[in-house]
Amino acid sequence: MVHIVGAGPGNPDLITVKGQKLLQSADVVIYAGSLVNPELLKLCRPDTEIYNSAEMTLDEVIQVIEKANFSKKNIIRLHTGDPAIYGAIKEQIDELQKRKIEFEIIPGVSSCFATAAALRSELTLPGITQTVIITRREGRTPMPERESLKNLARSQSTMCIFLSVGAISEVVEDLIAGGFAPNTPVAVVQKASWPDEKILRGTLDTIAEKVQAEKIDKTAMIIVGHCLNPEEYEKSKLYSPEFTHAFRQATK
Repeated sequence: MVHIVGAGPGNPDLITVKGQKLLQSADVVIYAGSLVNPELLKLCRPDTEIYNSAEMTLDEVIQVIEKANFSKKNIIRLHTGDPAIYGAIKEQIDELQKRKIEFEIIPGVSSCFATAAALRSELTLPGITQTVIITRREGRTPMPERESLKNLARSQSTMCIFLSVGAISEVVEDLIAGGFAPNTPVAVVQKASWPDEKILRGTLDTIAEKVQAEKIDKTAMIIVGHCLNPEEYEKSKLYSPEFTHAFRQATK
């Protein structure tokens, strides 16, 4: 069995209990060394075979898994955050299925939610927005035109933008061209939940200069939207004394 495990955003305490237990029993761990906190590897036994996939091709990763699976070893493929988001797991799954290797996916805490926690923000505020868009700017991986930042910005939803801080000026241009006002609140959080976490706050017309001044060019999340600094918002109906639901009768 291969377990594809979400390592969480960086803080070793933010891996799931199931993920922690699997690491402790692993015979082989292949981890995404460019982003996964190496502190997590301390959970492994001293005799665990550990491979850094940042230095490997897909074929090399699959070769390690295939060999370990043949020897009936417990195998962990350790991805940053949650494997479902920019984890490149589909191509690995396809190869495992071709070889009839059983696998299970263990979810993890995404860096976008660790970023929201660092900002002490709710991404879905009544009266502001009820939608969160998880996306990225085009880089080596092309984006369909319908999913460009300019087009997505037209919804005025909260946007969590991955893998794009190195092009922060272009991100700002795209968002403003899509309809966000220059004074829209935006935050950039580098290494959310890590000991050296860094938080920058500003607006679309100030954030690029701040990011460049701090020399932030990777491992950072951009969140933009009026949820970050709302002047007014509606309180949830769930806790309103005037609202009846299955568990409580209205008192007003």
